[in-house]
Amino acid sequence: MLRSTCCVSVSPFTAKQPSFIRTQQRITSDLSSGRNPLRGGGAAAVSSSSLRDLVFVVNPQGANGRTAKEWKKLLPYLRSRLGKDCNICESLTSGPSHAIDITREAIRDGADAVIAVGGDGTLHEVVNGFFWEGKPVSNLNSEASHSTALGLIPLGTGSDFARTFGWSNDPCEAVERIAKGMRSQVDVGVIDKEGRDLHYFINVADVHLSAKAGFYASKYKKFGKLCYVIGALQAFMGHHNRDLRIRVNGGEWELYPQVTALCVGNAKYFGGGMKITPNAVPGSGNLEVVVLQDFKWYDFVLKLHKLYNGTHLSVNNVTSRSVQSIEVEEISGSGSIYVQSDGEHLGFLPGKFWVLPGAIDMIS
Repeated sequence: MLRSTCCVSVSPFTAKQPSFIRTQQRITSDLSSGRNPLRGGGAAAVSSSSLRDLVFVVNPQGANGRTAKEWKKLLPYLRSRLGKDCNICESLTSGPSHAIDITREAIRDGADAVIAVGGDGTLHEVVNGFFWEGKPVSNLNSEASHSTALGLIPLGTGSDFARTFGWSNDPCEAVERIAKGMRSQVDVGVIDKEGRDLHYFINVADVHLSAKAGFYASKYKKFGKLCYVIGALQAFMGHHNRDLRIRVNGGEWELYPQVTALCVGNAKYFGGGMKITPNAVPGSGNLEVVVLQDFKWYDFVLKLHKLYNGTHLSVNNVTSRSVQSIEVEEISGSGSIYVQSDGEHLGFLPGKFWVLPGAIDMIS
Protein backbone atom coordinates (compact mmCIF):
# COMPACT_ATOMS: atom_id res chain seq x y z
CA MET A 1 0.00 0.00 0.00
CA LEU A 2 1.22 3.50 -0.77
CA ARG A 3 2.10 5.93 1.98
CA SER A 4 -0.28 8.74 2.95
CA THR A 5 1.34 12.17 3.05
CA CYS A 6 0.44 15.80 2.40
CA CYS A 7 0.78 18.90 0.24
CA VAL A 8 -0.98 22.20 -0.48
CA SER A 9 -0.83 23.01 -4.18
CA VAL A 10 -0.98 21.70 -7.72
CA SER A 11 2.37 22.24 -9.42
CA PRO A 12 3.39 21.77 -13.05
CA PHE A 13 5.89 18.97 -13.58
CA THR A 14 8.44 19.82 -16.25
CA ALA A 15 10.30 16.91 -17.76
CA LYS A 16 13.64 17.38 -19.44
CA GLN A 17 12.86 16.94 -23.12
CA PRO A 18 14.57 17.07 -26.50
CA SER A 19 14.46 20.55 -28.03
CA PHE A 20 11.89 19.53 -30.65
CA ILE A 21 9.21 18.94 -27.98
CA ARG A 22 7.04 21.97 -27.36
CA THR A 23 6.75 23.56 -23.93
CA GLN A 24 3.95 22.25 -21.73
CA GLN A 25 0.78 24.28 -21.50
CA ARG A 26 -1.08 25.00 -18.27
CA ILE A 27 -4.74 24.54 -17.45
CA THR A 28 -5.07 25.97 -13.95
CA SER A 29 -4.47 29.60 -13.10
CA ASP A 30 -2.89 29.00 -9.70
CA LEU A 31 0.01 26.79 -10.73
CA SER A 32 3.42 27.54 -9.26
CA SER A 33 6.36 29.02 -11.12
CA GLY A 34 7.29 25.83 -12.96
CA ARG A 35 10.05 24.51 -10.72
CA ASN A 36 10.06 20.75 -10.53
CA PRO A 37 8.85 19.83 -7.02
CA LEU A 38 10.38 16.37 -7.33
CA ARG A 39 13.91 17.72 -7.60
CA GLY A 40 14.13 19.83 -4.45
CA GLY A 41 15.93 23.12 -4.90
CA GLY A 42 15.36 25.36 -1.91
CA ALA A 43 12.25 26.95 -0.50
CA ALA A 44 10.28 26.61 -3.74
CA ALA A 45 10.28 22.83 -3.52
CA VAL A 46 7.31 21.32 -1.73
CA SER A 47 8.35 17.69 -1.92
CA SER A 48 9.65 15.92 1.17
CA SER A 49 10.14 12.39 2.38
CA SER A 50 6.63 12.49 3.86
CA LEU A 51 4.88 13.34 0.59
CA ARG A 52 3.38 11.11 -2.05
CA ASP A 53 4.56 12.69 -5.30
CA LEU A 54 1.89 12.12 -7.95
CA VAL A 55 2.51 13.16 -11.56
CA PHE A 56 -0.67 13.52 -13.64
CA VAL A 57 0.03 13.22 -17.36
CA VAL A 58 -2.87 14.89 -19.17
CA ASN A 59 -3.60 14.77 -22.88
CA PRO A 60 -5.59 17.99 -23.40
CA GLN A 61 -6.40 17.02 -26.99
CA GLY A 62 -7.90 13.67 -25.97
CA ALA A 63 -11.50 12.91 -26.93
CA ASN A 64 -11.60 16.03 -29.14
CA GLY A 65 -10.65 18.29 -26.27
CA ARG A 66 -13.11 16.77 -23.81
CA THR A 67 -10.25 15.46 -21.68
CA ALA A 68 -9.00 18.99 -20.99
CA LYS A 69 -12.48 20.17 -20.04
CA GLU A 70 -13.11 17.20 -17.76
CA TRP A 71 -9.69 17.62 -16.16
CA LYS A 72 -10.38 21.27 -15.34
CA LYS A 73 -13.68 20.28 -13.74
CA LEU A 74 -12.01 17.47 -11.80
CA LEU A 75 -9.17 19.55 -10.34
CA PRO A 76 -11.16 21.10 -7.43
CA TYR A 77 -12.30 17.66 -6.25
CA LEU A 78 -8.82 16.22 -6.79
CA ARG A 79 -7.30 19.01 -4.67
CA SER A 80 -9.83 18.53 -1.90
CA ARG A 81 -9.43 14.73 -1.87
CA LEU A 82 -5.66 14.46 -2.33
CA GLY A 83 -4.34 17.92 -1.44
CA LYS A 84 -3.77 17.06 2.21
CA ASP A 85 -1.96 13.86 1.38
CA CYS A 86 -0.04 14.41 -1.83
CA ASN A 87 2.22 16.63 -3.84
CA ILE A 88 0.20 16.88 -7.05
CA CYS A 89 2.18 17.62 -10.21
CA GLU A 90 0.41 18.34 -13.51
CA SER A 91 1.97 17.92 -16.94
CA LEU A 92 0.11 18.49 -20.20
CA THR A 93 1.28 16.67 -23.29
CA SER A 94 1.99 18.77 -26.36
CA GLY A 95 2.19 16.06 -29.01
CA PRO A 96 2.96 12.42 -29.83
CA SER A 97 5.44 10.66 -27.50
CA HIS A 98 5.54 13.60 -25.07
CA ALA A 99 3.92 11.47 -22.35
CA ILE A 100 6.76 8.97 -22.73
CA ASP A 101 9.38 11.61 -21.94
CA ILE A 102 7.38 13.02 -19.04
CA THR A 103 6.96 9.56 -17.50
CA ARG A 104 10.63 8.63 -17.76
CA GLU A 105 11.71 11.84 -16.10
CA ALA A 106 9.13 11.48 -13.34
CA ILE A 107 10.29 7.94 -12.55
CA ARG A 108 13.94 8.99 -12.48
CA ASP A 109 13.03 11.80 -10.10
CA GLY A 110 11.32 9.38 -7.71
CA ALA A 111 7.61 9.98 -8.31
CA ASP A 112 5.39 7.75 -6.20
CA ALA A 113 3.03 7.31 -9.15
CA VAL A 114 2.51 8.51 -12.71
CA ILE A 115 -1.18 8.78 -13.56
CA ALA A 116 -2.36 8.78 -17.18
CA VAL A 117 -5.30 11.15 -17.64
CA GLY A 118 -7.02 10.40 -20.93
CA GLY A 119 -7.71 7.39 -23.11
CA ASP A 120 -5.89 4.24 -24.11
CA GLY A 121 -3.46 6.22 -26.27
CA THR A 122 -2.24 8.31 -23.34
CA LEU A 123 -2.03 5.21 -21.16
CA HIS A 124 -0.06 3.46 -23.89
CA GLU A 125 2.54 6.25 -24.00
CA VAL A 126 2.84 6.39 -20.22
CA VAL A 127 3.43 2.62 -20.11
CA ASN A 128 6.17 2.96 -22.72
CA GLY A 129 7.72 5.64 -20.53
CA PHE A 130 8.34 3.01 -17.85
CA PHE A 131 10.99 1.48 -20.14
CA TRP A 132 14.12 2.71 -21.87
CA GLU A 133 16.35 0.74 -24.28
CA GLY A 134 14.71 -2.53 -23.34
CA LYS A 135 14.97 -2.08 -19.57
CA PRO A 136 12.75 -0.60 -16.84
CA VAL A 137 13.46 3.04 -16.05
CA SER A 138 15.01 3.35 -12.60
CA ASN A 139 14.67 5.89 -9.81
CA LEU A 140 17.96 7.80 -9.57
CA ASN A 141 17.68 7.52 -5.80
CA SER A 142 19.19 4.11 -5.12
CA GLU A 143 17.73 4.16 -1.59
CA ALA A 144 14.11 4.46 -2.75
CA SER A 145 11.85 2.10 -0.81
CA HIS A 146 9.39 1.43 -3.63
CA SER A 147 8.98 1.66 -7.39
CA THR A 148 6.87 4.20 -9.23
CA ALA A 149 3.31 2.98 -9.74
CA LEU A 150 1.07 3.45 -12.76
CA GLY A 151 -2.33 5.08 -12.33
CA LEU A 152 -5.22 5.84 -14.65
CA ILE A 153 -8.04 8.38 -14.81
CA PRO A 154 -9.97 7.19 -17.91
CA LEU A 155 -11.21 10.23 -19.84
CA GLY A 156 -10.62 9.12 -23.44
CA THR A 157 -12.70 7.95 -26.38
CA GLY A 158 -12.45 4.22 -25.80
CA SER A 159 -10.96 3.64 -22.33
CA ASP A 160 -10.84 -0.07 -23.15
CA PHE A 161 -8.17 -1.03 -20.64
CA ALA A 162 -10.31 0.24 -17.76
CA ARG A 163 -13.13 -2.11 -18.80
CA THR A 164 -11.05 -5.18 -17.93
CA PHE A 165 -11.02 -4.04 -14.30
CA GLY A 166 -14.67 -3.04 -14.37
CA TRP A 167 -13.76 0.62 -13.88
CA SER A 168 -16.27 3.22 -15.00
CA ASN A 169 -15.42 6.50 -16.72
CA ASP A 170 -16.29 8.38 -13.53
CA PRO A 171 -13.08 10.34 -12.76
CA CYS A 172 -14.07 10.73 -9.12
CA GLU A 173 -13.97 6.96 -8.71
CA ALA A 174 -10.46 7.00 -10.18
CA VAL A 175 -9.40 9.67 -7.68
CA GLU A 176 -10.69 7.43 -4.87
CA ARG A 177 -8.53 4.56 -6.15
CA ILE A 178 -5.52 6.89 -6.15
CA ALA A 179 -6.32 8.10 -2.64
CA LYS A 180 -6.48 4.53 -1.31
CA GLY A 181 -3.19 3.76 -3.04
CA MET A 182 -3.64 0.01 -3.33
CA ARG A 183 -1.15 -1.55 -5.74
CA SER A 184 -1.23 -4.72 -7.79
CA GLN A 185 1.32 -6.04 -10.26
CA VAL A 186 0.28 -6.10 -13.90
CA ASP A 187 1.93 -7.72 -16.89
CA VAL A 188 3.14 -5.78 -19.90
CA GLY A 189 3.32 -7.04 -23.47
CA VAL A 190 6.37 -6.45 -25.65
CA ILE A 191 6.52 -6.14 -29.43
CA ASP A 192 9.83 -6.79 -31.16
CA LYS A 193 10.03 -5.77 -34.78
CA GLU A 194 13.40 -6.22 -36.45
CA GLY A 195 15.20 -2.95 -36.92
CA ARG A 196 12.99 -1.02 -34.49
CA ASP A 197 13.09 -0.30 -30.78
CA LEU A 198 11.08 -2.57 -28.50
CA HIS A 199 7.51 -1.39 -28.02
CA TYR A 200 5.32 -2.07 -24.99
CA PHE A 201 1.58 -2.52 -24.62
CA ILE A 202 -0.69 -3.03 -21.64
CA ASN A 203 -3.96 -3.74 -23.42
CA VAL A 204 -4.21 -5.48 -26.82
CA ALA A 205 -1.92 -5.76 -29.82
CA ASP A 206 -3.31 -6.97 -33.12
CA VAL A 207 -2.46 -7.92 -36.67
CA HIS A 208 -4.10 -7.51 -40.09
CA LEU A 209 -7.75 -6.36 -40.41
CA SER A 210 -8.31 -5.16 -36.83
CA ALA A 211 -4.94 -3.37 -36.85
CA LYS A 212 -5.79 -1.73 -40.16
CA ALA A 213 -9.20 -0.71 -38.77
CA GLY A 214 -7.47 0.81 -35.74
CA PHE A 215 -5.11 2.72 -38.02
CA TYR A 216 -8.01 4.28 -39.91
CA ALA A 217 -10.09 4.82 -36.76
CA SER A 218 -7.35 7.03 -35.32
CA LYS A 219 -8.00 9.47 -38.16
CA TYR A 220 -11.66 9.91 -37.20
CA LYS A 221 -11.44 10.48 -33.44
CA LYS A 222 -13.46 13.68 -33.87
CA PHE A 223 -16.50 11.45 -34.38
CA GLY A 224 -16.12 9.86 -30.94
CA LYS A 225 -16.82 6.14 -30.70
CA LEU A 226 -18.20 6.20 -34.23
CA CYS A 227 -14.56 6.35 -35.35
CA TYR A 228 -14.28 2.60 -34.76
CA VAL A 229 -17.16 1.88 -37.14
CA ILE A 230 -15.74 4.21 -39.79
CA GLY A 231 -12.30 2.67 -39.41
CA ALA A 232 -13.66 -0.86 -39.77
CA LEU A 233 -15.62 0.03 -42.91
CA GLN A 234 -12.58 1.63 -44.49
CA ALA A 235 -10.37 -1.32 -43.54
CA PHE A 236 -12.77 -3.74 -45.24
CA MET A 237 -12.30 -1.97 -48.56
CA GLY A 238 -9.86 -4.08 -50.53
CA HIS A 239 -9.26 -6.44 -47.60
CA HIS A 240 -7.97 -9.97 -48.30
CA ASN A 241 -7.38 -12.72 -45.76
CA ARG A 242 -3.75 -13.84 -45.68
CA ASP A 243 -1.84 -17.01 -44.86
CA LEU A 244 0.33 -16.59 -41.78
CA ARG A 245 2.70 -18.77 -39.86
CA ILE A 246 3.18 -18.52 -36.14
CA ARG A 247 5.53 -19.94 -33.54
CA VAL A 248 4.37 -20.16 -29.93
CA ASN A 249 6.82 -20.14 -27.01
CA GLY A 250 9.76 -20.90 -29.30
CA GLY A 251 8.22 -24.14 -30.60
CA GLU A 252 7.58 -25.33 -34.13
CA TRP A 253 6.19 -23.05 -36.84
CA GLU A 254 2.49 -23.58 -37.57
CA LEU A 255 0.50 -22.60 -40.65
CA TYR A 256 -2.63 -20.50 -40.17
CA PRO A 257 -4.35 -20.11 -43.57
CA GLN A 258 -6.68 -17.26 -44.49
CA VAL A 259 -6.21 -15.20 -41.34
CA THR A 260 -8.55 -12.24 -41.02
CA ALA A 261 -7.19 -10.90 -37.73
CA LEU A 262 -4.84 -12.03 -34.97
CA CYS A 263 -5.15 -10.39 -31.56
CA VAL A 264 -2.71 -10.63 -28.66
CA GLY A 265 -4.39 -9.64 -25.42
CA ASN A 266 -2.86 -8.66 -22.11
CA ALA A 267 -6.33 -7.33 -21.24
CA LYS A 268 -9.77 -8.10 -22.65
CA TYR A 269 -11.17 -5.18 -24.66
CA PHE A 270 -10.35 -3.07 -27.69
CA GLY A 271 -12.13 -1.07 -30.39
CA GLY A 272 -14.46 0.78 -28.05
CA GLY A 273 -15.75 -2.12 -25.98
CA MET A 274 -15.17 -5.23 -28.10
CA LYS A 275 -14.28 -8.12 -25.75
CA ILE A 276 -11.84 -9.63 -28.22
CA THR A 277 -9.58 -11.60 -25.82
CA PRO A 278 -12.09 -12.55 -23.10
CA ASN A 279 -9.76 -14.86 -21.17
CA ALA A 280 -6.89 -12.39 -20.86
CA VAL A 281 -5.90 -11.39 -17.31
CA PRO A 282 -3.25 -8.65 -16.93
CA GLY A 283 -1.67 -10.40 -13.94
CA SER A 284 -1.64 -13.99 -15.22
CA GLY A 285 1.85 -14.03 -16.71
CA ASN A 286 0.36 -15.01 -20.08
CA LEU A 287 -1.07 -13.38 -23.19
CA GLU A 288 -4.25 -14.62 -24.87
CA VAL A 289 -4.01 -15.01 -28.65
CA VAL A 290 -7.28 -15.05 -30.59
CA VAL A 291 -7.19 -15.79 -34.32
CA LEU A 292 -10.08 -15.18 -36.72
CA GLN A 293 -9.78 -17.08 -39.99
CA ASP A 294 -11.65 -16.87 -43.28
CA PHE A 295 -14.09 -14.20 -42.09
CA LYS A 296 -16.12 -12.32 -44.69
CA TRP A 297 -17.68 -8.91 -44.17
CA TYR A 298 -21.06 -10.44 -43.47
CA ASP A 299 -19.56 -12.65 -40.75
CA PHE A 300 -18.75 -9.51 -38.78
CA VAL A 301 -22.26 -8.17 -39.29
CA LEU A 302 -23.86 -11.43 -38.14
CA LYS A 303 -21.44 -12.10 -35.28
CA LEU A 304 -20.66 -8.59 -34.11
CA HIS A 305 -22.68 -9.02 -30.92
CA LYS A 306 -20.58 -12.07 -30.02
CA LEU A 307 -17.38 -10.06 -30.48
CA TYR A 308 -18.69 -7.40 -28.11
CA ASN A 309 -19.90 -9.76 -25.39
CA GLY A 310 -16.91 -12.10 -25.64
CA THR A 311 -18.76 -15.24 -26.77
CA HIS A 312 -17.09 -15.43 -30.19
CA LEU A 313 -14.66 -18.15 -29.10
CA SER A 314 -17.43 -20.68 -29.80
CA VAL A 315 -17.74 -19.52 -33.42
CA ASN A 316 -16.27 -21.60 -36.24
CA ASN A 317 -12.89 -20.38 -37.48
CA VAL A 318 -12.08 -18.67 -34.17
CA THR A 319 -9.31 -20.11 -32.01
CA SER A 320 -7.77 -19.04 -28.72
CA ARG A 321 -4.63 -20.04 -26.86
CA SER A 322 -2.59 -18.82 -23.91
CA VAL A 323 1.07 -18.01 -24.65
CA GLN A 324 4.18 -16.46 -23.17
CA SER A 325 5.47 -15.50 -26.62
CA ILE A 326 4.35 -15.66 -30.23
CA GLU A 327 6.13 -14.90 -33.49
CA VAL A 328 4.03 -14.03 -36.53
CA GLU A 329 5.10 -13.92 -40.17
CA GLU A 330 3.27 -13.54 -43.46
CA ILE A 331 4.04 -16.39 -45.83
CA SER A 332 3.94 -14.30 -49.00
CA GLY A 333 6.18 -11.65 -47.48
CA SER A 334 4.26 -8.73 -49.01
CA GLY A 335 5.09 -6.45 -46.10
CA SER A 336 1.54 -5.07 -46.05
CA ILE A 337 0.04 -6.73 -42.95
CA TYR A 338 -0.67 -4.03 -40.36
CA VAL A 339 0.48 -4.29 -36.73
CA GLN A 340 -0.82 -2.04 -33.96
CA SER A 341 -1.13 -1.94 -30.20
CA ASP A 342 -3.46 0.14 -28.04
CA GLY A 343 -4.36 2.23 -31.10
CA GLU A 344 -0.73 2.90 -32.06
CA HIS A 345 0.28 1.92 -35.61
CA LEU A 346 3.57 -0.02 -35.47
CA GLY A 347 4.22 -0.83 -39.09
CA PHE A 348 3.88 -4.27 -40.63
CA LEU A 349 4.73 -7.94 -40.10
CA PRO A 350 6.89 -9.81 -39.20
CA GLY A 351 6.85 -9.36 -35.45
CA LYS A 352 7.34 -11.10 -32.13
CA PHE A 353 5.13 -10.55 -29.08
CA TRP A 354 5.92 -11.66 -25.54
CA VAL A 355 4.93 -10.93 -21.95
CA LEU A 356 6.81 -9.36 -19.05
CA PRO A 357 5.06 -10.78 -15.96
CA GLY A 358 4.39 -8.33 -13.13
CA ALA A 359 6.39 -5.61 -14.85
CA ILE A 360 4.53 -2.61 -13.40
CA ASP A 361 2.81 -1.83 -10.10
CA MET A 362 -0.61 -0.41 -10.86
CA ILE A 363 -2.88 1.59 -8.59
CA SER A 364 -5.99 -0.56 -8.49
